Amino acid sequence: MRLRFFGRTSFRLALINQDDSEILAAATLLQQSNRAVALTGAGISTPSGIPDFRSPSSGLWEKHNPMVVANISSFRQKPEDFYDWIRPLVKITAEAEPNPAHTALAKLEAMGHLNSIITQNIDGLHTKAGSKTVYEVHGHSREVECLQCGRVDPADGYMQALVETGALPVCAACDAVVKPKVILFGELLPFDIMQNAQLATERADVMIVAGSSLEVAPVSELPWIAKRNRAKLIIINFDPTPADSFADVIIRDDVAKVIPAIVEQVAQLNAM
Repeated sequence: MRLRFFGRTSFRLALINQDDSEILAAATLLQQSNRAVALTGAGISTPSGIPDFRSPSSGLWEKHNPMVVANISSFRQKPEDFYDWIRPLVKITAEAEPNPAHTALAKLEAMGHLNSIITQNIDGLHTKAGSKTVYEVHGHSREVECLQCGRVDPADGYMQALVETGALPVCAACDAVVKPKVILFGELLPFDIMQNAQLATERADVMIVAGSSLEVAPVSELPWIAKRNRAKLIIINFDPTPADSFADVIIRDDVAKVIPAIVEQVAQLNAM
């Protein structure tokens, strides 16, 4: 990790331990930032009880391979396999609440130190926590769409029936099976949202990567874009990422603990 200090905060290094120095380094970058952006992955929602389906330990790999059942071609042919796989996750997601990492990012935005959040998650917890500018590049689970007639409806009623009875959700207009407005494998990411996310990245002077392994393109390319445009890079993740080699601050710890600590430190710096 490379710690960079400037201005009136540098003298505090001698007074804090290594963990605190990483928090201070991140907070200093954010407090002096004008165009910070956060990129979040599944690891920011696991403290809310939402499993990372990419992890074999989540149990979501036991019956089906997500790369197969969550593929748009497979969905068109056998939507029942997709819904059999996702049904337990629907209930968990519906009941999940934002954790301290979500609320801290919302607070950071309200303080004027975070311009936007780019998230790979479909759970809507950033918005639920109060964040205003959220780019959901992999879609969301608030609505369903009919691939046959194009009708879009709120997802609640459809998903409640799925959880309670296992019934496939079908379109109220044409009886075709509807799909959540999430991006399945084989689908293009939403153009406008991805364009806005890339623009925010290009303009950023700081990017926080929180809870993402940075393994899924094209979102995984955003830290490189930010760094190429001279942004500082903060990575908070339990495991190494491909972007670690050019990060300015790396913190290997729980995002639900680290992000609130960083935001609290930003508030303290503001008060100095």
